[in-house]
Amino acid sequence: MKPTKLLLALSLGLFTFFTSCKKESTPVTTDSDAVIEATFELSTDNATSDFMLEDDNDVLMEAAEDRNLLGNFAPPIESHNFLACANVTVTPQNGFPKTILIRFDSTCVSPRGIVRKGVVRIVISDTLRRSGSTAVMTFENYFVNNFKREGTHTWTNTSLPGGKSWQRKIQGGKITAPNGRFWLHESIKDIVQTAGVSTPGLLDDVFSVTGNASVTNAQGVTRTATIQLALQKKYICHNIDKGRIRFQGPNHFAILDYGDGACDRVATISINGRPPRTILLP
Repeated sequence: MKPTKLLLALSLGLFTFFTSCKKESTPVTTDSDAVIEATFELSTDNATSDFMLEDDNDVLMEAAEDRNLLGNFAPPIESHNFLACANVTVTPQNGFPKTILIRFDSTCVSPRGIVRKGVVRIVISDTLRRSGSTAVMTFENYFVNNFKREGTHTWTNTSLPGGKSWQRKIQGGKITAPNGRFWLHESIKDIVQTAGVSTPGLLDDVFSVTGNASVTNAQGVTRTATIQLALQKKYICHNIDKGRIRFQGPNHFAILDYGDGACDRVATISINGRPPRTILLP
């Protein structure tokens, strides 16, 4: 091959190589505003789901405390009457497993300002503070502040000596808003009690929550969620009061920030580092 032809061939080869590399390193096109808004909505829905799940946890613990089914403490535990407007029955009286039926009356507001109606069914394998015990919660035409709840929630006590911890698994979760809009949610969370471990009451309890989740809207759009900074839930707080969750979109991400530990309704969502939007929790 003549030198000029060889030089031309080499030039074409290098051009093709660098063009190919450039294409491979080209940043992925950013998502459309509609896709980003879907992430914002699903992140907000996840915050509502988290509120509902923490409320479920409170209902479980309050019912178990009221019927002396927490375990680990010999003295009777004083009832704080958190289950206002509810009728609680436990069967059988002796032995396990036991079924706790909680029937809520929608004609009044609980001390925490929550209106519940319908039936919560909880099957427990043992006292809740016994390591290895389980509690399985399901719902029968159950509403919280007019949001309909569906799904199966399973608590498994994973405590080791000197501490209290649980795994909480949500399967087939569905929440329908008062306007008929709904979303699906599933998650596996690990909960560690960080305060109030050595006391029999609930008011000084504080929990740390880690894990993963997914939330899906009616159009089938899904966002996965990973807790980046452990969520904190004080029993005395209405909402999660601290921690951050990352939601992964196609080519972007959102951060849901619950704040600095104050008992309030305020959280923020920031997408791709943009200025955060403030949302009000339930």
